[in-house]
Amino acid sequence: MSLFRVVLIALALLTTAGCTSKKIFTPTRTVTPEIQASQEQMKQAILTTLVKRKWSVQRVNPSQIQAEITVREKFHVEIDINYSTSGYTIAYRDSSGMDYKDGKIHKNYIRWVRLLDRGILRELRDHDAESTARAIGVGEPQPLSQ
Repeated sequence: MSLFRVVLIALALLTTAGCTSKKIFTPTRTVTPEIQASQEQMKQAILTTLVKRKWSVQRVNPSQIQAEITVREKFHVEIDINYSTSGYTIAYRDSSGMDYKDGKIHKNYIRWVRLLDRGILRELRDHDAESTARAIGVGEPQPLSQ
């Protein structure tokens, strides 16, 4: 193999390995009928997940939460989470250090948003299961029989 070919292959591999940008991901989630959440429950599920995932809440409005995260003082992301009783959307607002350009962003953004999405769903399901258990009397203290 010629030196020229080796250099071309090495450049191609380096270019491929350096690709960390992915198309921006905007989860839009409609909750299933089994998960019934009030506006307040939806808000609490989102806020709980943000705190668990170490996001900082910037502003809370009746149908929108704005949050941000800074990782290693190098990567910064800001998002808007629009929500209602029927679902939510996690939308990109701004970033620095994430190489955002032409609708593409660093792959870590995609991972962080997916983790938020899964966490919110988990919070909603856990709350729904807890409500159902309370409704049927599971977990409530039973009187001692004599």
